[in-house]
Amino acid sequence: MQIIQKRNVWLGFSGVLVAASIAALAVWGLNFGIDFTGGSLLELRFLNERPAVNDIQESVADLELGSLVVQPIDAQNVILRFQETSEEKHQEVLQRLDSIGVKNEEATGFQNIEELRFDSVGPTIGQELKSKSMTAAIIVLFAIVLYIAWIFRKVSKPVESWKYGVSAIIALFHDVIITLGVFAYLGQYMNIELNTAFVAAMLMILGYSVNDTIVVFDRVRENLPKSDEDFEGTVNTSVNQTIKRSINTSFTTLLVLLSIFFFGGATIREFILALSIGVLIGTYSSIFLASPVLVLWEKFGRK
Repeated sequence: MQIIQKRNVWLGFSGVLVAASIAALAVWGLNFGIDFTGGSLLELRFLNERPAVNDIQESVADLELGSLVVQPIDAQNVILRFQETSEEKHQEVLQRLDSIGVKNEEATGFQNIEELRFDSVGPTIGQELKSKSMTAAIIVLFAIVLYIAWIFRKVSKPVESWKYGVSAIIALFHDVIITLGVFAYLGQYMNIELNTAFVAAMLMILGYSVNDTIVVFDRVRENLPKSDEDFEGTVNTSVNQTIKRSINTSFTTLLVLLSIFFFGGATIREFILALSIGVLIGTYSSIFLASPVLVLWEKFGRK
């Protein structure tokens, strides 16, 4: 297949995706969860029929919870988001919600609800998490450039070793921006929030994507000394030799991730969704973006 020869098609497609993602981030931004903004999140299940959202809001209206948001999940589950609060008020919220439904006065404990999750994060901690997440991403990207430059240090012609690293980083930025753009859209229309698990997913995406890219680049390095083709043809041959492996590996990974997404717990779905998008985009970029960029480096170098 003439993958590299049709690089303008792949680069144009990637450009459209990146532009759309940047536009989504600029217009909607990211919907950060309480891990980053601070506040409390309470997820619970009503054992009987779930009350209406208005009934839930009215039951806790006098507790001064701040900007209360009630989000029904399914027929029985609901998530409440409000300002950071004390354990005493947390228990009072549970009592109020439990009293909405039918309750056995002689029994002890909550009879109408089951608490599934309660998280409370202060705004200072949230800002610290944002800062540390950004620092971690920068360190990872810098380490990747150094690592690729080192392992390709003996490859100096026709493209310098550091250009392999830069090409891989361009592909990584492509993967990250598109994944963030998708989550900007999902946050706007499906109220999906970003939490610390999402940061872990992004770092894993960086690792997975660069692994795929290095497989292709390593085959280029092996083929260069023995190839009779020019650099463009050698890269194209190398991509064709590795494309089946990359697609098969990503497909089996996606099967596992999608199984967890549909049959796993609700608390890890955003994490799995981010990984699934990243694996899909990362596979595309390692084949159709990183290698064409490397060829462009070589063409500009000759000019």
